[in-house]
Amino acid sequence: MPAGSRRLVTLLLQTDGNLPPRIAAGVVIGRGAHHCELKTDVTSTIAQTIIPRLGRRRLSVAISLLIFAVAGFTLFDLLRGVDFGKVAAAIEGQSKQRLALAGVFVVAGYFTLTFYDVFALRLLGWSKVPYPIAALASFASWTIGHNLGAAALTGGLIRLRVYSVWGLTVVDVAKIALVTGMTFVLGNALLLGGATTYAPQAASVVDHLPPWINRAIGLSALLVLACYLVWLAPRRRVVGRSGWRFVLPNLRLTLLQIAIGSLDLLVVSLAMYALLPQSPALGFVSVLVIFLTATLLGTASHAPGGLGVIEATMLLGLPQFHKEELLAALVTFRTLYFVLPLFLAAFSLGVREIWMLAQDASVRRDRRDDDRG
Repeated sequence: MPAGSRRLVTLLLQTDGNLPPRIAAGVVIGRGAHHCELKTDVTSTIAQTIIPRLGRRRLSVAISLLIFAVAGFTLFDLLRGVDFGKVAAAIEGQSKQRLALAGVFVVAGYFTLTFYDVFALRLLGWSKVPYPIAALASFASWTIGHNLGAAALTGGLIRLRVYSVWGLTVVDVAKIALVTGMTFVLGNALLLGGATTYAPQAASVVDHLPPWINRAIGLSALLVLACYLVWLAPRRRVVGRSGWRFVLPNLRLTLLQIAIGSLDLLVVSLAMYALLPQSPALGFVSVLVIFLTATLLGTASHAPGGLGVIEATMLLGLPQFHKEELLAALVTFRTLYFVLPLFLAAFSLGVREIWMLAQDASVRRDRRDDDRG
């Protein structure tokens, strides 16, 4: 980043142009004594990493806006004539047992989600970070990041805030984001590729392509995944340039990675399936194809929580249900999977910050007492 840009970031952080004293004086302890280094300002470092890449993301932004616009138009068209009074009545009339079952699957999904970060930390050599810390970072970064949008930035900031206490740097957090992203993609490749191969007609309702083309797409995803595994089999693979190199998981670890991603997506899909109207009966695999397609499009749109995109895709892909009943299921799912976890994640981070402030105050008080003594 040019010197002027760095100066601007610093001025935004502190009006006198200097780094805050606690950050400037802090020391990060790495995995060995030779890894000790002075901490630079966290936000400035993130800015130096992210800002140069913004110019290369125009195509991604354009695709996201296109998905969001198409989904918005589709949702507007689908909601015409919907009786929202019936939607409210359908929400009130939902089975308590099915709500409880969906809640169990949501909890199981978020529990599985914590292993995204656990896996990444172990792979990158940070095995000393305890599970509760990894679970908090994973849960909070995914929940808050995807609810607020721009998940790569917001989730990265949260991870850095949590992990920096344990000595992780911006580069380490970026590598964790890469590994967790790979876990999500690999899980989708197996689950969605397999489901689309088995039930291509379900995907055809959304993309309007012939079933044989959708089956070919599903088989292609499985083939690419198989080729990737074969490529990993002989030896450890390294990607990246000399300044930023990343060692990919070996075959055994990649299989574990695929299992984590697939299990997460599977239990979340089961939560959605449990909330759907019981009539007409619909096979789980068909719902799995529609739901995973909806979540992928929601993620690609970068809309907060995939809002509107997921709903539009589900309404389009499941026309056999009454719109009011399906909307009730979607509202309930969004409440269980997005809204409630968002409040829980914010509360958990708030408690952590208060505890850290109390610890800092206790340390300062002990130092004052020692100075007086």
